[in-house]
Amino acid sequence: MTSPISRGFRGRRPDTGIAMKLPPGQYETHEFPVLSAGPTPRTPLDRWSFTLAGTDGNKASWSWTEFEALPHETITRDIHCVTKWSKFDTVWTGVSVDAIIEAGAAKGVRPAQFIVAACDGGYTTNLPLADVTGGKAWVAVGFDGKPLHPEHGGPARLLVPHLYFWKSAKWVREIHFRDHDEPGFWEGLGYHMRGDPWKEQRYTGDE
Repeated sequence: MTSPISRGFRGRRPDTGIAMKLPPGQYETHEFPVLSAGPTPRTPLDRWSFTLAGTDGNKASWSWTEFEALPHETITRDIHCVTKWSKFDTVWTGVSVDAIIEAGAAKGVRPAQFIVAACDGGYTTNLPLADVTGGKAWVAVGFDGKPLHPEHGGPARLLVPHLYFWKSAKWVREIHFRDHDEPGFWEGLGYHMRGDPWKEQRYTGDE
């Protein structure tokens, strides 16, 4: 795949402390760029729901009120976009995927080795279960002490900060368990199946 992004671009040379936090090929920004593959969905909260679906057809669903009743956490993480910007110490509020899986298990939904996150607007992305459990991922509903703005994926987005930010799917509505790794939207267009920024796993063929 021909990259629209120059791999040689590094921006200004960061100081030593910042350089230790920057994955290869990234530069720091204090902005929060808005990048989307389509128009911004705006689902009213009284029509919003979140669903966890097993490979056997079992499902667990929560309304917005029910989802807000699940245990929430506030987390601070660096985030890294495949377009080469990184933003440090971002503060989010949300429900850990671990807590969602636990709540789903109580309703008969059993996890599998992979997931596909599905969103309003038709966007999907795939992830190994190991990358969204063990305190690595959340469904975020707040940013910087405020409800998550629709342009940044509100009312809820997946947050997987240790991977490139396209994996942190905006407007997430469903998580489907899969027994095999199934490419999502960008992965089907040549992006890496996993997307580790420290390994520069941007595109198919990157190790």
